[in-house]
Amino acid sequence: MNAFWVHLRLGGIALLFAGLLGGCASVTPMDYRGEKPTLELENYFKGPLTADGVVFNRSGKVIKRFHVDITGTWKGNDGTLVEHFVYADGTKQERIWKLTRLPGKDGERRYAGTAGDVVGTAHGYAEGNAFNWHYTLALPVDGTVYNVQMDDWMYQMSDHILLNHTVMTKFGFRVASIFIAFHKP
Repeated sequence: MNAFWVHLRLGGIALLFAGLLGGCASVTPMDYRGEKPTLELENYFKGPLTADGVVFNRSGKVIKRFHVDITGTWKGNDGTLVEHFVYADGTKQERIWKLTRLPGKDGERRYAGTAGDVVGTAHGYAEGNAFNWHYTLALPVDGTVYNVQMDDWMYQMSDHILLNHTVMTKFGFRVASIFIAFHKP
């Protein structure tokens, strides 16, 4: 094989690896800098809200539908979200989030949160109209509790509408996803 073909083959391999590495770059809230309306959790999640959502299995089939009534209160940088879920099968669930806006440099909007079924602390930050946080959720399934990782994204669409998409993974594999539409009166 002459040097031209060796160089072309090595160049092709280098381009393949560069493409693969570039494909590994992930989206961050910084990608939404400047998008409006600006999402500040302490403003959007204040007072009463409602939400409706669906849970998809890893194949994309809807496996749960639910409605949520939410009340948010804030005192300074500390907030509480009380969520009352009612699932299509009639089961009910309550989750209470304790949220804190953390000090950030240059106007960063970083938050931490805890809830009874969250293992440890959720951490995330907002930029523009988007918010992303990561946490581990203790998820009961058929009498066994599984710790699943949550990659939770929120996008404020208007003063009244916020869309939420969450991907749940276990051992790095997608096991489910959730889509929620929040409505603020």
